[in-house]
Amino acid sequence: MDAAITIRRILKVNHAGEYGAIRIYGAQIAVARYLYPAVVATLSEIRGHEIEHCRLFRAAMPARGARPCRVMSFWSLGGFVLGFVTALLGERMIWICTEAVESAVHHHLEDQLAFLQGSDPELKALISSIQEEELSHLHEAQERRGAAGAVQKSAVIVIGAVTDLLIWLSTWGDSTRMVREMRSR
Repeated sequence: MDAAITIRRILKVNHAGEYGAIRIYGAQIAVARYLYPAVVATLSEIRGHEIEHCRLFRAAMPARGARPCRVMSFWSLGGFVLGFVTALLGERMIWICTEAVESAVHHHLEDQLAFLQGSDPELKALISSIQEEELSHLHEAQERRGAAGAVQKSAVIVIGAVTDLLIWLSTWGDSTRMVREMRSR
């Protein structure tokens, strides 16, 4: 398979994922304003990063012939529901959700960075810089959630699996083919 196709898929899934994250944090902020006002500033800062990441991935698309995901409404609804439900389940669940999503994102970005080695240095640099902020979100969530018991560990696994499923569904399986191609290099 052509590297240019994989690069377009990388941009499509990353743009969609950032959009989903914007919706997750937006829903969590809406609930937190009433139930956990002390976390709104941090969630708003993280959401600001996600908005900028989404913009950067969108801006990188035209030069590489990439287009946004065909089912952005899926990301919108899925992100909103995940953010809303986790926020209703408690402040700790907000951070568990963040940990799970950011952990899944980190693994996808690691695969992408390995693939981009030598093929698109500009996109690799962009993803590396975004990954740094995503890791800071992950570490923030891990610090704020406290010690993880069995329920929390299970929630991280389930939310991570849902994130992976959303990625797969929204790309109509392109993400699986993309990972397969990246690992075959």
